[in-house]
Amino acid sequence: MTQQPEQDTLHAEQLTEEQRAQESDAARRRRRAQFLRELNEAKELRDRVQPRRARAARMRQQMRMRTFRW
Repeated sequence: MTQQPEQDTLHAEQLTEEQRAQESDAARRRRRAQFLRELNEAKELRDRVQPRRARAARMRQQMRMRTFRW
């Protein structure tokens, strides 16, 4: 039993689509990780530049956590 060329081409196209999906997923994860690193860095910079605002934000966060119910 030999496979017909049409089936081989179809199988190859499916593989390339799966590979593209995996590559795009990996690229999306890389971009997301980079974005989260930059966001964290920006938050730390803001906290250093505006210590009073950062302290107030920490206090608000603590109050939110105290009133949070599981």
